[in-house]
Amino acid sequence: MSQYIPFQPEFRQALPEVIGNHDYIVFRKQLDRIDEILIQSKIEQRIVHHDVVRIIEARRRSAKLRGKTYKGLSRKSLILIQRKARVALRCAIARCLTGESFRDFSCRLADSPILHKFCLIDRIDIVKVPSKSQLQRNEMKYPEALIRDVVLQLNQAASQEIAGANPLKLKEAISLSDYYVDATCVEADIHFPIDWLLLRDATRTLMQAVILIRRAGLKNRMISPRSFIKQMNHLCMMMTHTRRKKDSKRNRKKIFRLMKKIIKKIILHAERHLDLLVNHWCETALTKGQANQIIQRIRNVLDQLPDAIHQAHERIIGGRRVSNRDKILSLYDPDIHVIVRGKASGETEFGNTLLLAEQSQGVIVDWKLYREQAPQDSKCLIDRLEEFKDRYGFHPDQVTADRGFSSPKNEKYFAAHNILNHVCPRAVKALQMKLQDEIFRHHQTRRAQTEGRIGIIQNKFLGNPLKSHRFLSREMHISWAVLAHNLWVLARLPKEVILKLPIAA
Repeated sequence: MSQYIPFQPEFRQALPEVIGNHDYIVFRKQLDRIDEILIQSKIEQRIVHHDVVRIIEARRRSAKLRGKTYKGLSRKSLILIQRKARVALRCAIARCLTGESFRDFSCRLADSPILHKFCLIDRIDIVKVPSKSQLQRNEMKYPEALIRDVVLQLNQAASQEIAGANPLKLKEAISLSDYYVDATCVEADIHFPIDWLLLRDATRTLMQAVILIRRAGLKNRMISPRSFIKQMNHLCMMMTHTRRKKDSKRNRKKIFRLMKKIIKKIILHAERHLDLLVNHWCETALTKGQANQIIQRIRNVLDQLPDAIHQAHERIIGGRRVSNRDKILSLYDPDIHVIVRGKASGETEFGNTLLLAEQSQGVIVDWKLYREQAPQDSKCLIDRLEEFKDRYGFHPDQVTADRGFSSPKNEKYFAAHNILNHVCPRAVKALQMKLQDEIFRHHQTRRAQTEGRIGIIQNKFLGNPLKSHRFLSREMHISWAVLAHNLWVLARLPKEVILKLPIAA
């Protein structure tokens, strides 16, 4: 792996002395400790190595296409890559720690001296702050597998003891023998998936795209596109208030038929303007990328509209249920599922299933966000334990989970690999027998903290609902959140005490 290139650090600003705010002092100490951990665990070196390899490969391909010989990176270029990689890593961690959006964090970063210092942008003459778009690009340019490897490297460093000392200077190395696992739903940032609201979403997207096309100079005869949006909004308000009136079912069918008439006109106008843009975009001031973005936006909605209309027709006109696997929950995010949780907050949730496993000190050791409809919890456990063994090189000594993870197949797997089974059994009599064991009771009591850990991840590090759209973006955001969370947990663990011997006179 590439090592850091020695270079002269820039003059940095001194932090002001702030008193009277305990939370500020705690946050400042946490950032200082995380800064130490990043250096001691050599996480930054892994990120720098990835960026150097990626840029070298890109420049080598570029030189080959031009018929030239690639001569390598200069020392100045390597130093610049190193600085940018360190800033990108630290900005991503700090943003997850604050739980803010890209826009809000960019503004806070510009105004916070302690974040200037942590993110290494505290030059004495000028502070250059990444924009919200640059922050997002920096987080998304790294593959999700790399962030998983970084988390693995961090956890291994926290669990090691070399010559009686921990590489991260922890008082006690963390233990990877315990495995507390639970599942949750990462809710998507969508409105409640009401069938006829999909028609309103389609109307807005198509007509706004048509407005862009007409503004570029490509026009087909039609009334104002905004009038269609206004008509659809009016029908949606009528649909909302009809349910409380007499003959609500008959009136809802009547309003839905009016929606279908409008949406058919909208489809015709969108298709005509789409053909104009495809055939004549060269005559406009739009770039090829802008034109392709508009084309993709229209086609995405047009391809799904027949199914969305059929779905609303079945439920409103026919009064028939639609299977969850056939439902369209969002026109813009296909990887969202109906997840039946039976929680007090709601019977169902809309999003993706997240499986999360932690160890006894609260460090997350394994996680998986399911793109497809996740199988039952009991069917996920063996795969995650095999993944744990592949990454860490051994199985955990004991596994603790709720009754949803209990199954005869899992019990046989535990016995075959000498794993202590602290999973809550489904049968009442079996549970009563298990409760006689003090160790089982201890681990089940500790398992309650895993529920709290999921709440911390969702509310503090992800946001509930998670604002990221599309599955790959959500998966990447969760990996960054796990990295920031583990750094936050390790920063709060006691450090080793270094005794200073008195200097002899």
